[in-house]
Amino acid sequence: MSPPRVAVVGVGSMGRLHAEKLAELAAEGRADFVGVYDLDPARAREVGQRLGVPVLDELEAVMREAQAACVAVPTVDHVRVACALLRSGLDVLVEKPLAARRDDAHEIIEAARGGERVLQVGHIERFSSALRAVRPILTRPRFIEAHRIGPYPGRATDVSVVLDLMIHDLDIVAELAGAEVERVEAIGVAVLSTTEDIANARVRFTNGCILNLTASRVSVEPLRKIRVFQSDAYISIDFLSNKISVIRREGAVTPGESPKIQVENLELDAADALLAQDRAFLECVRDRTSPQASGEDGYRALDLALRIQESIPPLEELR
Repeated sequence: MSPPRVAVVGVGSMGRLHAEKLAELAAEGRADFVGVYDLDPARAREVGQRLGVPVLDELEAVMREAQAACVAVPTVDHVRVACALLRSGLDVLVEKPLAARRDDAHEIIEAARGGERVLQVGHIERFSSALRAVRPILTRPRFIEAHRIGPYPGRATDVSVVLDLMIHDLDIVAELAGAEVERVEAIGVAVLSTTEDIANARVRFTNGCILNLTASRVSVEPLRKIRVFQSDAYISIDFLSNKISVIRREGAVTPGESPKIQVENLELDAADALLAQDRAFLECVRDRTSPQASGEDGYRALDLALRIQESIPPLEELR
């Protein structure tokens, strides 16, 4: 069976990374990398020449040459580009968030469903080795805290930090909570752009679990951590260092005595989550299987992100 013919549409910061991973996968014989396309021809030429792949001069050329595409255009353009590709018969991986609006996300999902196309959303943390390792430890989380902060990126500022960064953790922790969302409270501030650059949200689920999230793109030092508190353990996941710490109580609590505490530190092999994600997409294209991060998964994360964004009061309403 021939490897899938794949292209990258949009070679800004994320598109370049996808192109590099697809070039690796093509060298392994897992893909036929047929080209890159971008509205900026000079940018497309630079990436194409560096990776030794063709430059496609229009979106229609992507439709002719490829059977699958990674879409990394600005979020507001996802619906236009992804739907055009899906309706032309291509399988598509769309960078997160799936879209900027719920209606647009529905349109993308329906375009994939109508043509029986693979639609995968770029929720990369689903391919993190740290997250895979911690799942068997989790039982019934009661409180989850997530921080995803870093310096101003100069990219993806067409959407708020909620849709740019926080949505990664929303995709993960909403699944860990294991219940429907009951209530959302949020605050955010536009510091360097016209949309929120820092935001905090408190989400209560119907089973009583509380989620506290902070996302920032105006911080000096990067931090990507999720902390989970449950009745038998405290679990800390550090996505930057790929480390997990698990703290448990040994035995029952005896009044007047300090509890015995077991600390387990897990160091995982550094895994390339983006490479794993793109490899999984190609396998779905080849084998006609469902992706690990489907359009419906992308919609759920987007819906919660928009609920958070809609809960942020305008600056003039703050006292």
